[in-house]
Order: sequence, then C-alpha cells, then structure tokens
Amino acid sequence: MLKFLHTADWQMGRAFTRFETEDGAALVEARFEAIETLARLATENQCDAVLVAGDVFDAQTVADRTIRRVFNATQGFAGPWVMLPGNHDAALAESVWTRAQRLGAVPENVHLALHPGVIDLEPQRLSILCAPLTQRHTYSDLTEPFSGYQTPEGFLRVGLAHGSVQGLLPDEIDSANPIAPNRAEASRLDYLALGDWHGTKQIDERTWYSGTPEPERFRNNEAGNALIVDVSEPGATPTVTPVPTGRYQWHQLRETLAVHSDLEQLLDCLSSLPESAVVDLRLEGSVTLAGEEALLKALSVAEARFRSLRCERSGLQLAPTEEDIAALKADGYVGEVVESLRERQEVAQDDVARDALAILAGLLREREQEAAQ
Repeated sequence: MLKFLHTADWQMGRAFTRFETEDGAALVEARFEAIETLARLATENQCDAVLVAGDVFDAQTVADRTIRRVFNATQGFAGPWVMLPGNHDAALAESVWTRAQRLGAVPENVHLALHPGVIDLEPQRLSILCAPLTQRHTYSDLTEPFSGYQTPEGFLRVGLAHGSVQGLLPDEIDSANPIAPNRAEASRLDYLALGDWHGTKQIDERTWYSGTPEPERFRNNEAGNALIVDVSEPGATPTVTPVPTGRYQWHQLRETLAVHSDLEQLLDCLSSLPESAVVDLRLEGSVTLAGEEALLKALSVAEARFRSLRCERSGLQLAPTEEDIAALKADGYVGEVVESLRERQEVAQDDVARDALAILAGLLREREQEAAQ
C-alpha cells in the first residue's frame, strides 16, 4: 500500500487588496497556515510523499521572504515533496524557482520538477511523471510524452500536471495548457494529479483536481481541500479521500428583498454562518424603515463576527410604510422633507435621497428614545 497527499494551487504571494488591511493580512497568513496543515496531515496519515500540482506561487515576483516562508512551512512533513511549476510560476530560464535555489531555501526533501521527465522516489517505489509549464501558456498537451516515459518495474506511475482537461471543465475555463481527458488510461498511469482548477473535482477514477487548500475567491467549487490517495499496488484503482484544509469559508450572497419574510430569511442566513466566513453580500429590492433598522443592526453584528463582510446596498430602496412615517412623528417641515426624500428615491432611484432618508429616520428615532428616557 502506497499513500500520498495531492495538493495544488497554493498561490503564495497573492495579495487581497480589495479587503480591509487587517482582513487581507489574515487571508494571506491563512495560506501559510494551509501549508503547515498539509504537512501535518501528511505526517498524521503516514503519507509516503506530497505532490503539488502547480501554482505554488502566485507570481514570479513574490518577495524573498515569501519564498523562504513557503519552504519553511513544509518542515512538518519529513518525507519527499514534489513541486511542479504551473502557469503562475512557470519554470522560465529565470524564475521564482531559480531564485529559491540561489537563496538556498529549498530543503533537501523537496524535489522541484523544473524539467519534463520522471522523478523516481526509490524508497517509496513511486515514479512521478512530470509535465511542468516552462511558459505561462501552451497550446499542446504537455502530458502526451507520459506514454513514452519508462519507469522501474513495480513502481507506481503517477502523473503530475497543471492545465485544463479538454471538454470536461466549464466553458469559461481558458483553453490554454490542454490535457487529454483519457491521459491516465493512455499513459498507463495509476493516478494523475492535476492543478489549475481551484476546486476539488474528479475527472475519472484515476484523475483528480485537488483544488486549492485555502479558498481565495467567491466561487462555489468545493475549494479548501487536499486529497489523500491510497493505491494498493500498480494497476489497482486508487482510493481518493478529500480532506478539509481551509480555514476561511467564502460566501457570495445575492438577495432581493420584497416582503418582510425575505429580510427574516437573510438575517437567519447571516446568523447561521461561521465566524470564519468571508462574505460578499449584494442586496436589491426594497425594505421598510423598521426593516432597515433591523438590517443595519444585523450587519453591524456580522461585521464584528465574520472575518470579512462587504455589503453593497445601492440597489436596495427604502419603502417607508404609513406606520413607519407615523412612528417617526415627523410633522410640519420635517414631515415634508421625509415625504420629499421618499418620493425622490422611489421615482428617481436616488441613492443620495435614500441615504438621507435613512439618516433622518435614525435621528428621529434617537430623538424619540431620548425623549422617552
């Protein structure tokens, strides 16, 4: 029985500039913690090797400190690591990999697959057939030579590649770096470990994308896992077990509010999300003044509880009811202003009028509360 861990798409060095500084820094740090988690899982599961199917780094220009930290984070697993360059960190003549070597940052147990060919891990009786990207985009199948690669008798044949399996991934996936859908069968592979698709995805019984170990975008594609692969002997069908590795969960919510039950469902959804949530919320429709007050309170609580919450409310209109207006006790000139703002934001979809109405309503409610004390 041979067991290894399959991972990919670490994207180390990625910056999360669209987030608040504190949140962006936490998301960056989580990616280093993910490598430590992978090392721990490989040790706890007594894996024979860790295979990284491309895009270890997000760019060729990452800082030297990032390079050193990446390799330092692998120390929790003393067995062999095999790292393959992907499209973000292609094995150019001068690359992030050559810089890592000059820095002396690469541990002895980490094998860099900078050239096409076979890496034989003799103690493990494991042959890794490698198809590194030597430029960002290619339009021929770099795994095709696998069929001609010779491996020692009795060694498992495991392919390691980064690209798009043709005809099986969604249409919007870039057609560059193609991989034949029958590569495992055509090249007599016991397993084909792939990277590039950031979610865990099975292509066939011997071909898998592991996905990124730490989610980094709002896409429901089963990100945040690694794969533990067991193969009893050459030719046997592998047993593949996804293992959760992600710290943060990314949720993209698009909600249209029309009736009060819509708001109640939204508030229930927010309260059910874990503290590790990274939330992108966009609201449309309309809400009463009482509903707006409840919504703002819930958003304030969520902002403090979640790792990150971004809410776009420009498409959400205030629709005060007669009860809302009466509760404000806005008579005379103030009442006329309230009615004018309500008409402007309803008729002209005026965001300024909407915000002004919300602020004025809040001030009037505060006045009532002070008067009642």
